[in-house]
Amino acid sequence: MSNDIFSTLRVYLSKLTEGEHTPAEVLASVNAWLRESGESIKAKIEEEVERAVAKRGFVKQADFDQLKREVAALSAAKAEPRKSPVKKAPVKKAAAAKPGTAKKSTAKGAKK
Repeated sequence: MSNDIFSTLRVYLSKLTEGEHTPAEVLASVNAWLRESGESIKAKIEEEVERAVAKRGFVKQADFDQLKREVAALSAAKAEPRKSPVKKAPVKKAAAAKPGTAKKSTAKGAKK
């Protein structure tokens, strides 16, 4: 990369010394080139950081915040009362006890 910088500067300096461009034009061109190079480097760094973070299993703050909002919305929806009536199952009555099946506890106590 340093070779690219030096070769670009040499080209601009040669154009300046040959009189093809004014110093202001060369300076504007160098500034534009540096800005573009900086943006390119920044994009490459961001891509590498995202790749490394994803590889380690981390999430972005924006993704986490979105997930929090979704969970809150689901919780709020669950807490709201339902508008449709809930059908209740019919209550079954216990069968009446048959008279012959009841235990006779008094009969044993009377023998003593």
